Amino acid sequence: MIGYGFMGAAHSQGWRVAPKFFDLPAEPEMAVLVGRNAEAAHEAAAKWGWGEVATDWREVIKREDIDIIDIVTPGDSHAEIAIAALEAGKHVMCEKPLANTVAEAEAMRDAAERAAANGVRSMVGFTYRRVPATTFARQLVAEGRLGEIRQIRAAYRQDWLMDAEGPMTWRLQKDRAGSGSLGDIGAHAVDLAEYITGLHLEKVSGLLETVVKERPLLGEGIGLSGTASSERGIVDVDDVALFSGRFTAADGAFSAIGSFEATRFATGRKNALTIEVSGSRGALAFDLERLNELQFYDATLPATEQGFRTILVTESDHPYLAPWWPAGHMLGYEHGFSHQVVDFVTAVSERTAPSPSFADGLHVQRVLDAVERSSDESGCWTPVG
Repeated sequence: MIGYGFMGAAHSQGWRVAPKFFDLPAEPEMAVLVGRNAEAAHEAAAKWGWGEVATDWREVIKREDIDIIDIVTPGDSHAEIAIAALEAGKHVMCEKPLANTVAEAEAMRDAAERAAANGVRSMVGFTYRRVPATTFARQLVAEGRLGEIRQIRAAYRQDWLMDAEGPMTWRLQKDRAGSGSLGDIGAHAVDLAEYITGLHLEKVSGLLETVVKERPLLGEGIGLSGTASSERGIVDVDDVALFSGRFTAADGAFSAIGSFEATRFATGRKNALTIEVSGSRGALAFDLERLNELQFYDATLPATEQGFRTILVTESDHPYLAPWWPAGHMLGYEHGFSHQVVDFVTAVSERTAPSPSFADGLHVQRVLDAVERSSDESGCWTPVG
């Protein structure tokens, strides 16, 4: 695993726990954690259960005993690491968004396709696809329970940047993160809306806004622990992203309209990824802050029986649930990362194509790029890609 921040902890939990609960076709060994800061990397490795530490990822991907590279670094290094690892014959899992630019994502997609011809697999980490309730929502749509999909509303709202004197981090720097709330959390909303419905965004109309344009720098370096200095840095990414979209079906025909919001200034919202899908025969709604529940509305029932009802997605017949706890014993945020490991290890072992692919990640990158271009052009409708 290359990187050891917030996502490093989440991915480590997935690698550590998945083999203990699921009957995997192969058992992953947490061999090497890579980080530029050797002391911090050693602390993380000891805490999370990695066998050894390295400071040069280029040397690690050359090793014969390494089969999989898991990339959890900021977006500015995704392309270089992933392409080198694929060319070295390593299977690659890469955190989202896939890259910082469309050009980088295209290069990664091309490298993945070349590697796939030699049996090398790759996957981008849109983990919320693997929350049992969202996977079950996709099944309901695929079974026709909602009928013709007409409208999609998706939002990802957080408030961790509310303090205008909160210090700069790498997530507020365009050269490191690519974009702000749009790419960091809006990418999840885009992918989840398309995953659940099976539709794809064709064009968008967007607005981006930076609410706080300067923040204090930390005395010990941006993004590291320390005290704020008197110096201030420029925030050059968006704090809020709002956009509309038109979806098409697999045959290219117009299918539905959608509205999206991604913000890190939604006072009181901590991690509220919500999606509501409305169809001709029913509707469903999901809220990540209540991730064991799915709201379902059956419009085919008599009027006297209609209304949203709560499905508690904890039964053993629900997706991913059988190896876990008895019904009603809830899962949490970290379980999606275990499910991600299950799917990726299974695909690698069975020589099948894992999903979401780097091509899927490229599509989301093109959506993000189209929203940004639309905002620059006063919100005009902009084709994806």
